[in-house]
Amino acid sequence: MRDLVEIGMGRTARRAYELDDVEIIPSRRTRSSKDVSTAWQIDAYRFEIPLITHPTDAIVSPGTAVAVGELGGLGVLNAEGLWARHADVDEALFRLVQAVEDTDDPGAPVRVLQELHSAPVRIDLIAEAIKQVRESGVTVAVRVSPQRAAELTPDLLAAGVEILVVQGTIISAEHVSRDGEPLNLKSFIADLDIPVIAGGVGDYRTAMHLMRTGAAGVIVGYGYTPGVTTTDSVLGIGVPMATAIADAAAARRDYLDETGGRYVHVIADGGVLTSGDVAKSIACGADAVMLGEPLAAAAEAPAQGLYWTAASAHPSVPRSHVSTGVDQVVDLRSLLFGPSVDPRGVTNLFGSLRRAMAKTGYSDLKEFQKVGLTIRG
Repeated sequence: MRDLVEIGMGRTARRAYELDDVEIIPSRRTRSSKDVSTAWQIDAYRFEIPLITHPTDAIVSPGTAVAVGELGGLGVLNAEGLWARHADVDEALFRLVQAVEDTDDPGAPVRVLQELHSAPVRIDLIAEAIKQVRESGVTVAVRVSPQRAAELTPDLLAAGVEILVVQGTIISAEHVSRDGEPLNLKSFIADLDIPVIAGGVGDYRTAMHLMRTGAAGVIVGYGYTPGVTTTDSVLGIGVPMATAIADAAAARRDYLDETGGRYVHVIADGGVLTSGDVAKSIACGADAVMLGEPLAAAAEAPAQGLYWTAASAHPSVPRSHVSTGVDQVVDLRSLLFGPSVDPRGVTNLFGSLRRAMAKTGYSDLKEFQKVGLTIRG
């Protein structure tokens, strides 16, 4: 039964929980971490760690996407970002760094991003970026917004995209636009021969709707990062991630029964900042996590430690700061697998996940989704 709280006469709200509210319970069994697998598979594509990068230019260049793929994760390029709009992305990023250093004008970074994103998307540029990833031999994944999915996808497929991510701050099964035909995800996905990951969502009903469109994966959450994203402040919309992941996992289970065996992957996007958050996301029911700001600490990240989300460049309603909060830079391999000298859980993200699974006695991600949980206080 849902835990409803009365917030005033005739008005109730559901009590929900963040990842920080949840703790994993040790079981009676432990095992060696050498006997643990963190691999997962979506459609025909297998990955050794449950990592998808948040599709922001701050952390994903073509080179970074290749590096993430070679280390067992999935790097996602933004088909509407800087690599799709500017031939000299280094120059564009240099402008942004200068704006961040201008402490007399705190609005300068977002203004620069808005200006950079006002340039048109060029298919030749994003095709060249995709080519760099494809020729490396890793899986090619690209993000488009719901508003431009129908327009851009044919060219992206021609360029060699293997997994399409249709992602907005909030997404529904049908995107309605006054300026053109609505995007009906069900018919859109049915016409494609590649798996589609769609989101974000924050509740059971919307997750179920997206699963019924034929999506191979559903993104849960809005990419929330404290001090960076401002969707809650600007739109009043938020989603406590532990509850949202559990709700989407319940939708996955019910959809599996409804279809007689079609499994849709749940990907957690928001509030995942430490290795403990990664573990708790899987424990709540996620199949993988979409990481953003934690990867800004990688030496391979193109923005030199800066972090923002695509929503920062919205021409009229930006919903992300440009963060300078990275206090150390490490190589990507160490960030993901260690070794680490930092006890805060901000490095060795997936080595720690493996250790958490071993300490609780689970051998793979599907089993670990059944681990016991408690709520703080």
